[in-house]
Amino acid sequence: MRKDPVERLLRGLYSAVLYLLLPITVYHLVWRGFRVREYFRRWDERYASYPPADGRTYVWLHAVSVGEVNAAASLVNTLRAQRPDLRWVITTITPTGSQRVRALWGEAVDHVYLPYDVPGAVNRFLGHFKPNLALILETELWPNMLFGCRDRGIPVYILNARLSARSLKGYRLLRALVGRALRTVTCVAAQSQEDAQRFVELGARPDQVLALGNLKFDMHPPDPAPMLAGFAQHVAAGRPVWIAASTHEGEEQAVVDMQAALLQRHPQALLLWAPRHPERFARVEALVREQGWRVATRKLQQWPQADTQVFVIDTLGELMGFYACAQVAFVGGSLQPIGGHNLLEPAAMGTAAVTGPHLHNFSEISRRMNEAGALRICADAAEVGQAVELLLGNDVLREQMIANGRALVANGRGALERTAALILPRLPPAAH
Repeated sequence: MRKDPVERLLRGLYSAVLYLLLPITVYHLVWRGFRVREYFRRWDERYASYPPADGRTYVWLHAVSVGEVNAAASLVNTLRAQRPDLRWVITTITPTGSQRVRALWGEAVDHVYLPYDVPGAVNRFLGHFKPNLALILETELWPNMLFGCRDRGIPVYILNARLSARSLKGYRLLRALVGRALRTVTCVAAQSQEDAQRFVELGARPDQVLALGNLKFDMHPPDPAPMLAGFAQHVAAGRPVWIAASTHEGEEQAVVDMQAALLQRHPQALLLWAPRHPERFARVEALVREQGWRVATRKLQQWPQADTQVFVIDTLGELMGFYACAQVAFVGGSLQPIGGHNLLEPAAMGTAAVTGPHLHNFSEISRRMNEAGALRICADAAEVGQAVELLLGNDVLREQMIANGRALVANGRGALERTAALILPRLPPAAH
């Protein structure tokens, strides 16, 4: 097949820029390492340097971080149950995503960080693992990796694919290249018709794109009973409890202000606080101690004490359980233009959800929850605080929101079955 000269030119320019930026990746890893020590480790994987390969082939799944790993978990488990003979390699970009992979599957799957999208690293990665199928979660569109898969005859499926209007605008400078890379993909399985249309606008062919729904609806939430039992032993029944979940640096003072206002009117109010990134755990603890509040942490005290006013959840993988312990949840990443975080998790755990206005990463879910009466979308931090206080004090309104949220999650299921049906026939044949 004749090479596309425009593709060659665009790939060459893109790759040359990335090679020029490679020294900056070292600076980035060092800078992140001072905040999260895990970034100092496993640099060889970031540049696709591995021990000698054993010649096995893999099914490859890429999930950038914790949210994407969680979204993929049920699908991976379903496919592994159907085909236990297959070997999997799962890639992430963040250390928290890496930790989640190991928490879910231990050593049952291989795991490395995804290398940088330069041709040499891409070729080493694909040559080492020899994937016979590539499954990429959500919006990870790395042109050299997609072209590399095409050149090696590896079918690529972009699953649970989402593309916000904002992200579509962000691709405008690379649209000619990314559009060509998208057209090498076997299928884009989008979360919604709106996402599907935006992928077509970015360059995918209409016949490549399906709208199969959102895998996050098919998550299997943990049994809350053990967490609720431990919590009930330490926190008096009837005490107002709210949780600030997945908050970012620019939202922390707002959470402090909300709790301060609540304590004036509800002296027994307890805030459970789960910052989004582990590097913020100590800073958040210090921030609330500066207020003179009584503070406990998950690592040191395990549970809130009778006089605890703020309980910092400084562990990973326990947020869902703590959602079940709270009556109201503020989901962060939404008071700043970050785009929000998973709003279905509190709904699935039976917690009324409140959020700020910046929800471009969860536009479809937030719209559906809002229309179903399962979510309060607030214009700013002051309005979030008012909504939290209202819901803590209004049992009827809160329970109706909780019922609406549970119903929405239950009715939204089905993407897992449809996605598994799409992928199962494309798994490599069993060895004889």
